Formats: sequence, C-alpha cells, structure tokens
Amino acid sequence: MALTEDNNGRRPSRAPLASSFMPFFKASLLTLGSIAVTMLGLLFITFIIGRVMPIDPVLAIVGERASQSTYDAVYQQLGLDKPLLVQFAYYLWDVLHLDFGTSLLNARPVSEDIARVFPATLELATLGIFFGVILGVPLGVLAAVRKGSWIDQIARVVALVGYSMPIFWLGLMGLLVFYGILGWVGGPGRVGIFYVDVVPSVTGLILVDAALDGNWDVFKDAFSHIILPASLLGYYSLAYVSRMTRSFMLEQLSAEYVTTARVKGMSEWDVIWKHAFKNIRVQLITVIALSYANLLEGSVLTEIIFSWPGIGSYITTALLSADMNAVLGGTVVVGLIFILLNIFSDLLYKVFDPRAK
Repeated sequence: MALTEDNNGRRPSRAPLASSFMPFFKASLLTLGSIAVTMLGLLFITFIIGRVMPIDPVLAIVGERASQSTYDAVYQQLGLDKPLLVQFAYYLWDVLHLDFGTSLLNARPVSEDIARVFPATLELATLGIFFGVILGVPLGVLAAVRKGSWIDQIARVVALVGYSMPIFWLGLMGLLVFYGILGWVGGPGRVGIFYVDVVPSVTGLILVDAALDGNWDVFKDAFSHIILPASLLGYYSLAYVSRMTRSFMLEQLSAEYVTTARVKGMSEWDVIWKHAFKNIRVQLITVIALSYANLLEGSVLTEIIFSWPGIGSYITTALLSADMNAVLGGTVVVGLIFILLNIFSDLLYKVFDPRAK
C-alpha cells in the first residue's frame, strides 16, 4: 500500500510501527529462550538421574543369567560405552523426536504408553480443579468478607483439614463409606468391568468419548467412578485455593480504595466483586495454575488407591519395576506440563492486567 504525503509534503515515518513491535518481539524471544533453557535443564537432570540410579539398565533387559558377550552387546547397543556428553546428545535427539525408548515391562514405546495413560490423569485432575475453583474461590471470598464470623471459622477448618488429612486415608475412607457401605459411587477403575472398551477411544477421556458415542450408560458408569477421586482431589485443591483467596481478599478489603468506594455509597456486591476481587485475579491465576499442575503430577496416591490408570500410577509401577525409560519419559512429560502452565499463566496475566502488556 502506498504511503500518502502529509500537508508538508513529507511521508509518514514507519518508526512508530517498528517501535511498537520491538517490545513484543523482544518479549517473545525472552520467553522462548527461557522455555528452551528450562527444558534443557530438565532434560539434563533426568539424564543424570538415569545414570546415577543404582539400577543397571543392561541387566534389566538381558537378566542376571545372561552371558558376558550378551551383556557387552546390549551395553554397546544402548550407547553406554560412549562419553556422557555424546550419550546426552543422543538423548536430546531422541526426546526431540518424542522417542523415550522402549518400556521394559511391555516392550512398547514409552511415548505410546504415556499417550495412553495421560488422558486418564488429565480427566481426573481437570474435574478436580473444577470442583476446587468453583467451591474454593467463593468460600475464600465469603470468609474474607465475614472475617471472624462462624462462616470464616468453618472455612478455615475446612482448609486446615484439607491440608492436614493424608489423601490416601481420605480415599480409603471414601471407598469404604460411599462405595462399600452406601453404594453411591462406583468402585476402583475408570468404568465397570462390563463397560471396558465399549466406546471407541477418540480423545482418551472416557466421559467425552462416551458422550461423543451417545452411550449414556457408559457415561453414567464412568461418572460414578470418577466422582469420588475427583472430589477428593478437588477438596485438596479447595483447601489451597480458598485459603489463598481469603488472604488476597483480606489485603484488598483493607485498602483505601475500598473504603472510598463504600463512603461513596457503592453497593457491597460491587465493592467486593467489581473492585476487590478484580484486583486479585492475577494472583489467583498463579494459585490455580500451580494447583492444577500439582493435581496433574501429584495424584499418585489417589490413582493407586482407586486403581486409576493414569500417569502417576504408571511412573510408580515403572519405578518399582526398574523401568527407567518409562520413569524418565513420564518425568519429562510432567516437567513439560509445568512449563506449559507457566506460559499459559503469563498469557492470562496480559489479559487481566493491562500493566503486563
């Protein structure tokens, strides 16, 4: 497009456009560089862990009764006879191609196993964080507004119990009461034995796949199985989210702008939700993102108790079986989740806080 001349016969400069683009370009480069360095550090740590663990990967493959010639052949095939830097370079190349090696337990590629088990954890953690945020944020706001009242005391006790009670004990008691005695929920596993592999796996999320297939019997059965472990994870998340929300709101409600808004006759609803709560959204983003990440990678005990075939139970089983390829592959995926959630939080900062743009 041709540039038109101004009244003085001069063409407008392109400098303002370039100057407005440069900060965004620099910020993008810094973000990408930070991601690359963080990921490189994560891969280096997992590589070192795989080398210092007191587990011989060759023996895990060939067995203790293998001959020395067989041992040496596998040792060279794995590249263990090469310098560490060369091994690390090979490891980086394989990870960049999503090749985490072959699982010693089932002789399948680890990447295929992770793609199979991760949707189960994603579904469980997503439902858990949904419960935690939907209930925890209003509870924290209400506790801050009614500071010192019986509502505040109950909210603090709920948060304290959620922090103090071991989640494996809550899981066992939940199974005993709601499944064993009352029969309100389904038992361990994602679905009952009669509904296994009934619906085709499209997304790996059993609720979504059942809804897409229109099989509401499977959907109902799957929901009865997921509701209890998801509620327990949601309660754990609720304890953290509600406590932090209360703390953030107390700080805002004691600020001068809130007093000024009340003096001007603004309704209490507008003071709380349109002013005080609006100013804690950026802080809540970090809290919710961290809580979600913890549910995605820290639900190991819940998955084991409820026989949930997720990534937590997969890594635990692999570790107990000395399957280091599966352990390291799962660790890299969990670390990548944290990195992606941090990036997502940064993007939301720019949406809710104009000062971050």
